[in-house]
Amino acid sequence: MNRSLLAFAIAPLVAAAPHSTNAVTASRAVAQQRGAAAVVYEISFPNAVHHEAEVSATFSALPMRPLELRMSRSSPGRYAVHEFAKNVYNVRAFDSRGRPLTTEQANPHQWNVSGHDGTVRVTYTLFGDRADGTYAQIDRTHAHLNIPATFMFARGLHDRPVRVTFTWADPKWRVATQLAPAGEPTATSATFTAPHLQYFMDSPTEISDHELIAWRDSMAGRAATFRIALHHAGTDEDAAHYGDAVKRIVHEAAGVFGEYPGFDHGTYTFLADYLPWANGDGMEHRNSTIVSGSGGAMQSLGTASHEFFHAWNVERLRPRDLEPFEFEDADMSRLLWLAEGFTNYYAPLIMRRAGILDDVAFARGQGGAVNNVVNGGGRRFFSPIGMSMQAPFVDAAASIDPQNKQNTFISYYTWGQVVALGLDLSLRERPGNKSLDDFMQALWREFGRHQNTYAPARPYTLADVRRVLGQVAGDQPWADDYVRRYIEGREVPDYARLLARGGFRLRKARAGVAWMGDEVQGGIAFDSTGAVLTSGTLIGSPLYAAGLDRGDRFISIDGRAVKTRADIDRVLAAHKPGDVVRVEFSSRGGTRTESVTLAESPALELVPFEQTGESVTDEVRSFRTRWLAARRPTR
Repeated sequence: MNRSLLAFAIAPLVAAAPHSTNAVTASRAVAQQRGAAAVVYEISFPNAVHHEAEVSATFSALPMRPLELRMSRSSPGRYAVHEFAKNVYNVRAFDSRGRPLTTEQANPHQWNVSGHDGTVRVTYTLFGDRADGTYAQIDRTHAHLNIPATFMFARGLHDRPVRVTFTWADPKWRVATQLAPAGEPTATSATFTAPHLQYFMDSPTEISDHELIAWRDSMAGRAATFRIALHHAGTDEDAAHYGDAVKRIVHEAAGVFGEYPGFDHGTYTFLADYLPWANGDGMEHRNSTIVSGSGGAMQSLGTASHEFFHAWNVERLRPRDLEPFEFEDADMSRLLWLAEGFTNYYAPLIMRRAGILDDVAFARGQGGAVNNVVNGGGRRFFSPIGMSMQAPFVDAAASIDPQNKQNTFISYYTWGQVVALGLDLSLRERPGNKSLDDFMQALWREFGRHQNTYAPARPYTLADVRRVLGQVAGDQPWADDYVRRYIEGREVPDYARLLARGGFRLRKARAGVAWMGDEVQGGIAFDSTGAVLTSGTLIGSPLYAAGLDRGDRFISIDGRAVKTRADIDRVLAAHKPGDVVRVEFSSRGGTRTESVTLAESPALELVPFEQTGESVTDEVRSFRTRWLAARRPTR
């Protein structure tokens, strides 16, 4: 494959537009910290074949009291705890003369070091074998490092500058990161700096023999360099197609806000790992993102679109309850329906505007989200705000006890996406012809554009969202009512009417077809003895009403033995909604027979008028163009 011969280093600071304070605050922050002793990290990979890294961290100019060292319990962009300390061992500490120090593990993620002389150098071994946005992976092919999963930090030293040196064995490898380079790299090492711990923790790093794709773009007087560090198992042609698609996404995303963010070093980096041994994920960071998967890169363009939109929404335009990020506990926000959900809406919208998705694919995705919310059982219990507060329990959080999430939870990504869709279309039908783009731009101007020491100068609250929506709509009572009903409350707008204005029909996906419950499609396991329910049944489904639940094993349905999915399909095909069938099943040691009243599936789908035979009028076509057409035609 063709690879750049240049070391992957951050470009010099690009001149910002007059309204930006990024360059000024960055230089002030560095100047303020010149007198503070830097925290110095070193990491190498002598046992990469067994997924180990050797790490050292030196803390100097310390007060004469025990030093409290921590491994993070969470990570930027994650809202649940992940206990990174579980992959750390061989912890040892030394003073400035190399003498061993007493180290006491105070709790699962903290080590207290006493008896030092003002300097502590701690060393440890890190195990990592998961390439995604949260963890670390070390192997023969790369060192993929999410910083909180890799490096200890010291309590009380968060404001100190950071210096880190990466050392590796393969001279073909090089470093991709948003960290600032310190000096020229060698063939097997490179040193980088960060202004403080928050920035360091927010700076994932990929060290590998990756392919580098780089380009520049500008908007509203602000230029930026974009780079893709593509570590993949594909061909040169695959890389070219992926690079072209990401360029179009980047170009079109800027059209939503009318400008690029003032990237701190004038550069934004995609750390892209698409390898058979990688895991599907995406994770946003201030001037970079991790995007990963086990398949080809083109299968994950939606992830790239989502994560790049975060460069505005959540990295700089950030809820107050996520600033600053907490590394010692879960991070809960009441506003993830906007931070994540609105991003989930814009990811496919940007791809549609960029010409990567057509109307059919765009409708399929939006319709699936509407169906999940309108028919979601969780709407009985929580609003979009309430779902946002569930994030610490569901954001890749681990538990072993059965849960009832299929009936009580709708992802804040999905519900927020549907809120965004409804709000966009509702604004477009109001006087003034505003849109969600106008709302996002207004939020950006007030709460995102201005940064202070690599952080938002003014994080926003729900009250701010309500006020800005009223300003954009030109009607504060309308905005207050919208927030009350659809964000604080659990109502949903009339999506069928709103979507029809753009030439899309929201309709029953399986009208007139007998339905027993979605569980029979995705929640049944078949073996030599029959079929067993592997998930809890859904409130409102015929199976739920009949009393079947997780672990129950079908014996027969309508007198037919159940051995395969085809047996169930044949029964349903022979009936219509409203028919009653007898279901015999075993449940926790007993055998029962219950009557199940078949119904029509409530599932919805969204399709363009062109697929339903409805007329696409000039008015519909004009509305669709204003909504879905490119904001920034490719030059």
